[in-house]
Amino acid sequence: MKKAVIIGAGMTPVGEHWKLALRDLAVEAVFNAMDDAGIDKVYSLYVGNMISGPFVEQENLGSLIADWAGLGNIPAVKIEAACASGGAAVQEGVKAVLSGLEDVVAVVGVEKMTDAWPNDATRYLAYAADAEWELFHGASFVALNALVMRYYMKTHGYTEEDLALFAVNAHTNGAKNPYAMFKRSIKLETVLKSPYIADPLKLFDASPVCDGAAAVIITTPEKAKELGVPKEKWVEVAGMGRAIDTINLANREDLLTLKAAKIAAERAYKMAGVEPKDIDFFEIHDAFTIMAALSLEALGVAKKGDGAKLAREGQIAIDADYPIQTMGGLKARGHPVGATGVYQTVEAVLQLRGEAPNQVPNAEVGLTQNIGGTGSNITVTVLRRV
Repeated sequence: MKKAVIIGAGMTPVGEHWKLALRDLAVEAVFNAMDDAGIDKVYSLYVGNMISGPFVEQENLGSLIADWAGLGNIPAVKIEAACASGGAAVQEGVKAVLSGLEDVVAVVGVEKMTDAWPNDATRYLAYAADAEWELFHGASFVALNALVMRYYMKTHGYTEEDLALFAVNAHTNGAKNPYAMFKRSIKLETVLKSPYIADPLKLFDASPVCDGAAAVIITTPEKAKELGVPKEKWVEVAGMGRAIDTINLANREDLLTLKAAKIAAERAYKMAGVEPKDIDFFEIHDAFTIMAALSLEALGVAKKGDGAKLAREGQIAIDADYPIQTMGGLKARGHPVGATGVYQTVEAVLQLRGEAPNQVPNAEVGLTQNIGGTGSNITVTVLRRV
């Protein structure tokens, strides 16, 4: 079976980029990834983006970014899977390489969100929910996650403090990430004293609206050798899985199970030949603290109902058994939605190369998990140090 390796990774700082357009962010990330790989040409471009139309009135991103970057007349396309667009774009790039049809692929995830008014941004993000069953009735994305969090706390006996520990951990790690939007640690009381945005979700339980772009270069080991890319830069994409669940919460079999994540993880583990215990760190999708708890359970790291227990017991820190959000996660690094899955991939590559600013000791296998909607479209990717 063919193998795919990531040979280049690049990103822009996450934040409020008032002086840069979406295309500027995307091109900077692509150039950074190409420079990292030491190459001057790619043969295909995949763009992970959720919602450029409403936010910046721009679609046809494949053409826009490839043209702006001067990549020539290559095939280029946008991949959309709600907030999982970045993870889906990475997997599409890998599949293109594994198919043998393309041999050097660039994948960039990009989102420009801060140009919109806050109320508009809230509405645009809710497009990832069910327009007729949820959005029409006034349920924002925050409200839907608050509903899940309330039910989780009631069912398993957790408190707001237990879930807040995920945010504290993310900020602790993000403080060392020069690309993070929030480069500072926070105390538990900071989360607990922050205002409610949808009870029981508080401001510090949620990831920020922001801008950013991240990119990776994917090829085969054979092509990487031909290009002269040093082997210490290679990171193998060892396993992938993707699955969907009901787009609305009302039709979910179990409100507290991310079934799509469970299925996607099982597929990725099988392809990579690993089990959860073999994973050295997890870059999971903590758009809201409740999603971090549910993700750990769906990935097989914790039993059902024990996700928040791992945070309470200190098991999710960099030097603990199950390190998560090693460079701040969505909460502290930031969540430019369509770019998030690619940021996760870049961060995993840096960890596996031993180049991360907040290094997991002896990391050999990492996992990224990118969630679209409230668990309706999920990608899981396992990466391995070569």
